[in-house]
Amino acid sequence: MALDNRLGCFCPHGDIHIEGKPGGPLSGLRFAAKDLFDVEGHVTGAGNPDWLATHEPATATASSVSKLLEAGAALHGKTITDELAYSLAGVNMHYGTPVNAACPDRLPGGSSSGSVSAVAGGLVDFALGTDTGGSVRVPANNCGLYGIRTSHGRIAKDGLVPLAESFDTVGWFTRDARMLARVGEVLMGPRAPLPTGRLVIATDCFDLVGEDVRAALQPVVQTLIAAVGPRHYVTLNPDSYDAWLAAFRHIQGHEAWQAHGAWITRTRPKMAPEIAERFDLGRQVTAAQLAEAQAVREKARQRLAALLRPGDVLCLPTSSGPAPVKNMTGAAEGAYRAAMLKLTCPAGLTGLPQVNLPLAKLDGCPLGISIAGLPGSDWMLLDLAEKLAAA
Repeated sequence: MALDNRLGCFCPHGDIHIEGKPGGPLSGLRFAAKDLFDVEGHVTGAGNPDWLATHEPATATASSVSKLLEAGAALHGKTITDELAYSLAGVNMHYGTPVNAACPDRLPGGSSSGSVSAVAGGLVDFALGTDTGGSVRVPANNCGLYGIRTSHGRIAKDGLVPLAESFDTVGWFTRDARMLARVGEVLMGPRAPLPTGRLVIATDCFDLVGEDVRAALQPVVQTLIAAVGPRHYVTLNPDSYDAWLAAFRHIQGHEAWQAHGAWITRTRPKMAPEIAERFDLGRQVTAAQLAEAQAVREKARQRLAALLRPGDVLCLPTSSGPAPVKNMTGAAEGAYRAAMLKLTCPAGLTGLPQVNLPLAKLDGCPLGISIAGLPGSDWMLLDLAEKLAAA
């Protein structure tokens, strides 16, 4: 059976169908996997035709995919990713831009663009993505889905094309909170939630977005206050988000070049100019810049560890606004990306889990708010998402 690709979310080489094990907890469900996850016997394309042409079929299936198949879910296609996952837009010059089913004139977000499109458009029940700098959280915000970036290291990354090892995490998208937790039961094991403590509202993160975004999110903040109870208003970053963002970019760029620089130098692949530029900037990161960035990262980790207690729920906007229109260019695009990354980089720098809650709208388009917690508090967040959905 050929894939239904009316949304342009499946990659041309991704027409893969593997039935799940009968009788499992996810039997009867279909999922898709971002084209960074290995499937035995198939070449993982990583969003770039030259990568596809220069790599052999995988000899094993990524354990995250295998666990879902063992649990009974059927793999229903590989989905488009931005090239080597190095973008948050959802635009791929080789394979196209998957449709944002919630707002078709707007970008789906990347780099898990195909996965978010397939779920939002109802073609699968859930889909695997990855999140390095926001690649689950931003698409979930843009398309009105639940999405989780798991604690760094919580889910094994074997059989996964890397981007930046110390940031890369496995995540997934669903249309409802219960499904988000059902997938978590397979990938993370039995529920082990902490009771929620305080709702910690990062006021400086809300200051990073426009007044219209704050107004649209305020009713959701009130819902969270009612659900969690005690609340505490904090400045998440007393220093500078510019400094946190620079540290994120330097470490990510360096690690991305370490992962793929040799292949890029040898193959000279055809890449979108902005992707090629990011890799080239990573190549140029100096030892001094890297050391400074690592020091900023350590300070950020210490700040979060001092600020949050076990059970605390950190609340912040997921992104700087709704999905941008497809034709946004130039200065507007740069400003949007920088504002967005300032909101997504804290979790990457500190290894936090973060869940997008698709509970608001602005200008008729989805707008997400995020809950996060100390590393390892993934189940607390999934349980709270379910509680809010049931309210």
